[in-house]
Amino acid sequence: MSGPLGWLFDATVTVAGHEILWREIVGNLFGLASAVGGLRRRVWAWPVGIVGNVLLFTVFLGAVFDTPQHRDLYGQAGRQVFFVVVSVYGWARWSATRRAAREAGVPDAPAVEPRWAGPRGWVLIATTAVVGTVGFAWVFQQLGSWGPWADAWIFTGSLLATYGMARGWIEFWLIWIAVDAVGVPLLLSAGYYPSAVLYVVYAGVVGYGFVVWWRARRAAGDAAAVPAAEPETGALGAASSLGRREDV
Repeated sequence: MSGPLGWLFDATVTVAGHEILWREIVGNLFGLASAVGGLRRRVWAWPVGIVGNVLLFTVFLGAVFDTPQHRDLYGQAGRQVFFVVVSVYGWARWSATRRAAREAGVPDAPAVEPRWAGPRGWVLIATTAVVGTVGFAWVFQQLGSWGPWADAWIFTGSLLATYGMARGWIEFWLIWIAVDAVGVPLLLSAGYYPSAVLYVVYAGVVGYGFVVWWRARRAAGDAAAVPAAEPETGALGAASSLGRREDV
């Protein structure tokens, strides 16, 4: 790639003797912004995340795109593709919820109501985590990926977490913590230092996000437990649903 676009694509910065692509740094910053948007339950979290996914896809195929690391992390690259697919689903789901809230007269309502996945969701998460990790580890071994087992869990866990976020499952934050715990050592060993550092930052955001969503769910439960006042009767006291927020 040549010209100004090529320069931007291949631009690097040297940190502690290591050459690092600017697009790896920028891609991770977009990912961090998306995590913050998810914490705040804002629709814009999804398109912002997609931009980061596209940038990081080119970073983790190091041998293909001739990055300084020159190592292919197929799980890391492949999950960026699936992130885009799941993000489109999440974007559409959250946008529909926001539209319904506006039509109901609650324009400031968040895009999703946090809830626990429940027994069926937990079975789905556990089954997918085990089967996905084993299956993708074999695939990545055949492809010659760097650290196939760790890469396989990061790939599988990331998909579960993103899907859980789209569904409003509080557990998705905990899955991200498990992904970060494996991802940091893998990225450091492969030389992707900005991504490793951002994973550490993500861990802090994710921990805080879990607390925020858990509190939001508890507050919603407390509000639902308060008995509704008996509606007044008469011409001026007819029962009304205006201002009442319904779960979507």
